Amino acid sequence: MVGLGSALANLRGVLRQPEAHVETVDGESVPVGMLLGTLGALLLDAGSSVTDVRSALEKAREAAGIGPGLAVGVLPALVIVSETATGSATIVNAEGIELSFRQAARANRLVLGLESGSIALAEIPARVRAIRANTRPPAPLPWIAGNALTAAGLAVVFRCPWWAVLVVLGVGAVVGVIGLLLRRFREAVAVVPFLAAFVSTAVVGLVAASTGFDHVPLFAVCAPVAVFVPGALITNALLELTAADIVTGSARLMQGLIMLGFMAAGIAAGSAVTGLRVDPRSAALVGEVAGVGTDRAGWESVPAYWLSWVAVAVLAVGIGLVFGAGWKLTAASIVVMIGAYALVSGLAPLVGSVVATGTAAAVLFVATRGLERLVPVIPATVSFLPAFLLLVPGTVGLVAVATADPQSLATPLATFVSLCVGTKIGGLLPGLFARTAPTH
Repeated sequence: MVGLGSALANLRGVLRQPEAHVETVDGESVPVGMLLGTLGALLLDAGSSVTDVRSALEKAREAAGIGPGLAVGVLPALVIVSETATGSATIVNAEGIELSFRQAARANRLVLGLESGSIALAEIPARVRAIRANTRPPAPLPWIAGNALTAAGLAVVFRCPWWAVLVVLGVGAVVGVIGLLLRRFREAVAVVPFLAAFVSTAVVGLVAASTGFDHVPLFAVCAPVAVFVPGALITNALLELTAADIVTGSARLMQGLIMLGFMAAGIAAGSAVTGLRVDPRSAALVGEVAGVGTDRAGWESVPAYWLSWVAVAVLAVGIGLVFGAGWKLTAASIVVMIGAYALVSGLAPLVGSVVATGTAAAVLFVATRGLERLVPVIPATVSFLPAFLLLVPGTVGLVAVATADPQSLATPLATFVSLCVGTKIGGLLPGLFARTAPTH
């Protein structure tokens, strides 16, 4: 009985222990759970997956010497930091405001600093406020120009005829205006993908009907709406599912499929209005575009293959403008995307486009991690994302859904799986090398 009484007394003492506090640089005493939650909310708004956010917070916790006394849980819109001894939890909600690439880069540098110990937990509130203070609505001209360049770059990369490239350039700008006007209304989030797909399909259909161009490739319709295609969202959902984040992965996967459904409905509506027929056989992946061509002349001829390499750089510039990357991150994106294009193009004839995509994802993941160590101002998550958008077959999946073509649908599904496996292997390799490295 004495032993039981002593144990109960010790338990009551544990339960009465207050959560550890840290005095911030502003002189405030803030619970450690709130500090970690604030950082996690920033990373969620920066576009990181819940798996990556949880890993980053756990590494920051360990670097600060806190240990497993604080458990971290992450959902798509909030972070939960709980004390394992008492069960008390601190919940921090993400603000739901999308951050630019430059802000995401600063957030990742903050994480790297916490992991290395060069930044203390006490600095988190001030640094997070400084990062969020730069949040601005997208500037109209860069946003519209970025959409137009992204659309035209994709059209050239995937070998659309010249008439389609010019139409896509203009439609991309129009779609950019639509997104810019409607994104300020929260209720319009679900409508923008439908309207963008409808306008893109209708304009391309009207041009094709009025000019007599009867061959309309996939990317003539999908390139202008590529920014809205949830290819990266669906791939991140699959990555979260493979990391046992079932709730979050399922929610994101459902969100991505719903967005694809809205866009497919927009394509169907635009096709019905204009009588447009999109060829599902033109749904080529990056590794297959070298063989795309046509025997037609004039405006129906396709750009020379060497222009695809230039278009990759144009695509990187467009993505940089849309997501506010700045010139340093845009330059890094150009290098990474050209590397991704070269890798997939070189491997596809040997192992097939699907396997080549996964292999490229693994190699690029490791390469961007190495670049991050050499140049901390270029975090891996930011430099990898543009190349990831090039590899993800989101637009191919969109037309597969829109046309209900089983063969076309199998290709993006296989490529999604290949991307997930490649990214997982790429994330595992640095850890394996670190473990096998000599310690003397």
